[in-house]
Amino acid sequence: MRPLDEDETTQVLEKLHKFVGSNLKHLIERQATEGLDSKPGGYCFRLHKQRVYYVSESLVRRATNISREKLCALGTCIGKFTKSSKFKLVVTCLDLLAAHAKYKIWVKPSAEMSFLYGNHVLKSGLARITDNTPQYQGVVVYSMSDIPLGFGLAAKSTQDCRKLDPTDIVTLHQSDIGEYLRMEDEL
Repeated sequence: MRPLDEDETTQVLEKLHKFVGSNLKHLIERQATEGLDSKPGGYCFRLHKQRVYYVSESLVRRATNISREKLCALGTCIGKFTKSSKFKLVVTCLDLLAAHAKYKIWVKPSAEMSFLYGNHVLKSGLARITDNTPQYQGVVVYSMSDIPLGFGLAAKSTQDCRKLDPTDIVTLHQSDIGEYLRMEDEL
């Protein structure tokens, strides 16, 4: 477990900025409420076995007593670095993204299962979209009952979505909560 270097930090923050925008400072400057320490601390990013974790500083201090070989995970896994050194967000960061997301998409109940099976969101399954969502912006996908289902990229802007055919793609799938079942060996 080690802090991220400058290049890794840049990649992580750029990817998170794509989804949360200016709310990124709330994510970084958030105060930790847990821990037995008398001094309050914030949250930080740590790298362990090519995975990036979002963890409170008090938990990091307590985890230094555990050897690297014995440590499985620490905090919330927000993503991983691929073999080609690219950063990819994983489904376990969905709660963080949903709490701070700038752009959101709601899908109809008939399109929920399709999205949870790993398919893109089509115009026919789109119920609502945040106003002024730009094209290729990171969005969090919600059900109509405001349950976060996953995240992806807006294939079209809000204005373009109004003119689309029902079979055109509105959101490009990146990750969803169905991955807990499809990839349970990896997670």
